[in-house]
Amino acid sequence: MTQDFLIIGGGIAGVSAAARLAHLGRVTLLEAEPHLAHHASGRSAALFEPRYGLAPVVALSFASEDHHRHANGGVLSPRGLMIVAKADEAETFRADVAAMGLARISPAEARALVPILNPETLAFAAHADHAWDIDTDLLIQNFAREARGLGAEILTGARVTGITRTASGWEVATAKGQHAARILVNAAGAWVDEVAAMAGLAPLGFTPFRRSMARIPAPGGQDVARWPILFGCGEAWYAKPDAGALIVSPAEEHLMAPHDAWADDMVLAEGLARYEEMVTEPVTRVLANWAGLRTFAPDRVLVIGPDPRDPGFFWLAGQGGYGFQTAPAASQLAADLIAGSPTALDAATVAALSPARLV
Repeated sequence: MTQDFLIIGGGIAGVSAAARLAHLGRVTLLEAEPHLAHHASGRSAALFEPRYGLAPVVALSFASEDHHRHANGGVLSPRGLMIVAKADEAETFRADVAAMGLARISPAEARALVPILNPETLAFAAHADHAWDIDTDLLIQNFAREARGLGAEILTGARVTGITRTASGWEVATAKGQHAARILVNAAGAWVDEVAAMAGLAPLGFTPFRRSMARIPAPGGQDVARWPILFGCGEAWYAKPDAGALIVSPAEEHLMAPHDAWADDMVLAEGLARYEEMVTEPVTRVLANWAGLRTFAPDRVLVIGPDPRDPGFFWLAGQGGYGFQTAPAASQLAADLIAGSPTALDAATVAALSPARLV
């Protein structure tokens, strides 16, 4: 049976799109791995900070806030955000504070919030409450439940092996058989350019970058539950409370080919050293480590819209580090564009997100 929509990719982009498009017609989602959200979506820092990113990204994030707060009971919980800096980082610190709308606080006030901050190295700090944890698993499951409830088919272990353009749409060969649809939605994360090439379209120039994380015990046995997420000045590292422990990331961006990413031990060690420089508790044990690929378009803005070379091929790509926080608005925009409906976003933002800018 020919579907209306075939979605390639079962991360947050693809699953949210399945939920939106299931209101418009018959949907099949194809995920290569044995379960949803295996790659970048399963390795996210899970933070909603709507001021993070370039203007079109920020617009999507703010447009997603109501859904994050209220849909199905909401998926947000309070976290807060703090940036810390050394004496020689004053200029970068000022730029961070301005870009993210933070309020400067004294080192003593910062240490009252996070007692392990090192008074010998901490020169500047800024804080804001406008950052929240996202229950990413709940968000994925909410969208998947909505999609299935409307009749969408979600197939895992269905790696795409071939794509053929037909007069009426697309035929896609997978490990679980042949599938056909009028419109093909490319939500394949780090593999979006490879999917485009399989469909006979030139890539748009997406670049996956690795980001690593280490999970460490709560420093000094402290209760970290109410600590904000900590960023080193210039996003040189970050540390975020997570289920009684801390996840610490070097916040690196190392160009990678699409693959099932893993952490680099040396990069992790360097990042942990930058974190340790700002705290009084050394890292003596790593509980676990992992890495994910954050995939960006050349201008680091998401790509959402039909390909001008073939309008039956729809891009939902380049989420970078903003996939979860933008997903509600990004998926709704995708559905609105496909349906030809008015969008909640202004025309300039829609144009800034369009793949036409890259063709």
